[in-house]
Amino acid sequence: MVEKRFINPLSEEIYLSRNNQRKEDIRGPYFRDQTAIIHSMPFRRLKHKTQFFFTPENDHICTRIEHVLHVASIAATICKGLGLNVDLAQAIALGHDLGHPPFGHTGEEMLNELSTEHGFKHELHSLRVVDVLARNGQGLDLTYAVRDGILSHCGESFEQWIEPTSEVKKLSSITNRATYPTTYEGCVVRVSDKIAYLGRDLEDAVMAGLVDITKLPENIAAGLGTSNGEMIDIMVQDVINWSRASGKIGFSKQTHALMVDLKEFNYQNIYFHHKLLHYGHYCRRIIRLLYGQLEQTFHNYGLEFAKYQKSEFPLERRFGQYLEDMQKLYNREGWPLQQILYDYIAGMTDQYAIKMVREYFIPEPIDSFNDISPDLYRWEYK
Repeated sequence: MVEKRFINPLSEEIYLSRNNQRKEDIRGPYFRDQTAIIHSMPFRRLKHKTQFFFTPENDHICTRIEHVLHVASIAATICKGLGLNVDLAQAIALGHDLGHPPFGHTGEEMLNELSTEHGFKHELHSLRVVDVLARNGQGLDLTYAVRDGILSHCGESFEQWIEPTSEVKKLSSITNRATYPTTYEGCVVRVSDKIAYLGRDLEDAVMAGLVDITKLPENIAAGLGTSNGEMIDIMVQDVINWSRASGKIGFSKQTHALMVDLKEFNYQNIYFHHKLLHYGHYCRRIIRLLYGQLEQTFHNYGLEFAKYQKSEFPLERRFGQYLEDMQKLYNREGWPLQQILYDYIAGMTDQYAIKMVREYFIPEPIDSFNDISPDLYRWEYK
């Protein structure tokens, strides 16, 4: 077998470019991007965001931060097998889901339904997080190659194989997820995303009692295994072997067909399980309530930040503080209300979103009101 060489189509100058050029240090450009991501607040919040189960209380159920670490590990393994840049792939993987809202894809779907413009897509929002939202509106100033991989990672598309596009894209202008990476490393992350969640979602569903593993179709069990570890090992080895021979990043026809079968099994038995659909209704309601209340709050107070801080509701006070902290960014953008609401809500963790709704509609015990100024209720004594 003659192994193919993987040479990315664009110049190193393009891949290494940043919006604000800087002198690189001992870490190298892509490892520097990794450190910028893992030290960011959006990355830290991933530990309390849904991957598959909403607000899991079981410590062994996968959260969003575990998922991105799994993707990074799988992508690194594949890159080592193909002689690709591990630092680049890991940076893309660590940042690929920074734009995910609370409650996983249910939260994403709800924000998308509320849209009157381009919709909400977490891939695009992940780019917005690293470009402009992180560090109070300064962004992380990542390399083009990493930003491109984050934007182009779409894990819901199940092609047998992909290869890099040679198009130099204006990344911030893209409004849909129908774009392919410009690097082989970005392609690796895209397939690693699927490898990471298919078996792990099944494993979590078995642990939660939603699925009986003995009901897994015989062809999937025989071809991919019955545990997450077996599935990852088989799919990773398949990607390395098939990609070495083809010069593209993908799966053999047989393994790809089994992956599609596993995806269908997961949809029928897990993602569309009546218990998850029932809980999803509550998650959608939480997103809708937050969106509607924050929209009304902005209409009431506008840019008069002091008024937010006089509100009796913590949600309104915290939203007002966020607007004040981010005013330089939103001044540049012309204060687009729908985008502001996306930015604020998508940044919440599951627990924080629930907490905000609870605080707004259910008061705290009376002995917790010590920090509430009597000026908030001065009208009661008139």
